Amino acid sequence: MAIGTLDNSAVQMNPCCKTTGLCHPVTMKSKYSQYYNRNLITHHYANAKNMSVVNITDLIESKEQFSTLNIFFIIICTVIILENLLVLIAVWRNKKFHSAMFFFIGNLAFSDLLAGSAYIANIFLSGPMTIKLVPVQWFIREGTVFIALSASVFSLLAIAIERYIAITKVKVYGSTKTCRMFLLIGACWVTSILLGGLPIIGWNCICNLPDCSAVLPLYSKKYIVFVVTVFTLILFSIVILYVRIYLIVSSSHQEATNSQAYALLKTVTIVLGVFIVCWLPAFTILLLDSSCTMQLCPVLSKAQVFFSFATLNSALNPVIYMLRSKEMRREFLRVLCCWGVLQSGRPSERCWVPLKSSSSLEHCTIKHEHQMIPIMQTCV
Repeated sequence: MAIGTLDNSAVQMNPCCKTTGLCHPVTMKSKYSQYYNRNLITHHYANAKNMSVVNITDLIESKEQFSTLNIFFIIICTVIILENLLVLIAVWRNKKFHSAMFFFIGNLAFSDLLAGSAYIANIFLSGPMTIKLVPVQWFIREGTVFIALSASVFSLLAIAIERYIAITKVKVYGSTKTCRMFLLIGACWVTSILLGGLPIIGWNCICNLPDCSAVLPLYSKKYIVFVVTVFTLILFSIVILYVRIYLIVSSSHQEATNSQAYALLKTVTIVLGVFIVCWLPAFTILLLDSSCTMQLCPVLSKAQVFFSFATLNSALNPVIYMLRSKEMRREFLRVLCCWGVLQSGRPSERCWVPLKSSSSLEHCTIKHEHQMIPIMQTCV
């Protein structure tokens, strides 16, 4: 077939025809050959919005790199990074937190920290920068967000499993079996990286425009439905586990144990509830994207707002820990006190030494909890 007689419908379905001038059966090799094609992203975004390449280029280039909303979320993401870094430092410093439950909470905090970092990178590489990316860079930009989301979901599942094991008194995390806990955390990240990396491996819509998402124009609709389905099933499994835990705790006759179990269970349940509330609109948009075009469903053009709202979940988790756990709140204050000690010129080495049970800064923490004096004045 001569290049000049290419069927328009074939060109529309296969962007490789546009960029190479040849129509051929789509293979993994032909897909991978497009990963560094700078024109491909423009074609996919034009297809998603049903616009010409010239018009979509003008539209993207006219966008502000740092709008007011973007600046606001850069600040929010910076707070997310600092908050979750505080959680990680608190878990590392205090020996009381060196248990399966708190290691899993630390793992969730690390995924939230990654989410905040990924979202900042996403903002810097969005807007007019989008059409300057090659597909492989675009996949990395979006893939890190999916990896962070996957890690959060799998961390919530790990926490639910740990709570169930603790309540049923199954001795899985004994002193000689802590490797199982780290293997579970490792499996969480391996699975998350695999799930978030499927598009760059090959499950994408390059060379197949009709299968492309309108919200994420290089992602396959089938991949997005698959990911949302996996997350939904995991969250449903977590809810079932928590219901079983509540039933077990309710039937127990040990009042002291019940009180402690209910307190911790309530904390992790709140974390799960906040996750669902924050991410449900984004999941709904992604499912709608799989069955609707941007022309028929204009709400898809506002998807970035829903994803931004979902990012707030990563900022709320440390706040929940601080409000619900007195011990965690004290450790946060100890870390902040250390920052005050560093500013006052005192030796900084003790601030990075893990605590066995109590801290030399304990007096400052207790004093702060009973007074309205700023922490810097209390600890210095």
